[in-house]
Amino acid sequence: MSMSPTQNQPQDTKKVVHNRIPNPSPNPIKTFKIIVVGDSNVGKTSLTYRFCDGKFIERTEATIGVGIKERTLNIDGEDLKLQLWDTAGQERFRKSMVHQFFRNAHAVVLVYDVTNRASFDSLVYWLDECERNCITHVPRILVGNKCDEKIEIKTNLAQKFADQHGMLLFETSARLDSRCDSVEAMFLTLAQKLKNQKQPIPFDEGRLLQARPSSNDNSWSWSCC
Repeated sequence: MSMSPTQNQPQDTKKVVHNRIPNPSPNPIKTFKIIVVGDSNVGKTSLTYRFCDGKFIERTEATIGVGIKERTLNIDGEDLKLQLWDTAGQERFRKSMVHQFFRNAHAVVLVYDVTNRASFDSLVYWLDECERNCITHVPRILVGNKCDEKIEIKTNLAQKFADQHGMLLFETSARLDSRCDSVEAMFLTLAQKLKNQKQPIPFDEGRLLQARPSSNDNSWSWSCC
């Protein structure tokens, strides 16, 4: 008499365990969306890499749309996640895209190049965009980058502009961080201000765009949600 293939074979006694999605944490990490704006080539991408990765990128391609980097900090015993939105500064992107990135932002970092007067003059445009597109008044800081090079925008001029608009001023160098105000200290100051002043929006609701890294680590592709 023939036997079926399964007869007289040991039975698998292991129980099948189904993977379950864990319940969300009752105390999720607070996530703050920080938009970094300014003209092209002022060093926005270099600043985000210096803070999030602790390194300087010698050459970066122009950001297309937006690049997003994150870092989690512990401030006064509480974990906070800073989500840095590094936006394109080229003229052709301003009207079509940049205004969208301000949505649900918790803070704005306005960056100019201390060696380039035109980038400083453009701050009026970026402040206007902030006023028109941010839902409520959000903390803003002014950052003069590349202060390791020959400076054209003197500190007293930048400080006057910052005072007029209620901003703290930092003069930084993403390349030689020890030569100027620390990039780390600048973002930590902002994180402390955010922790004390405002509750974050839920992480997913804060994303207007779905961004994902391309094969080049310095650029991102994006699409509207």
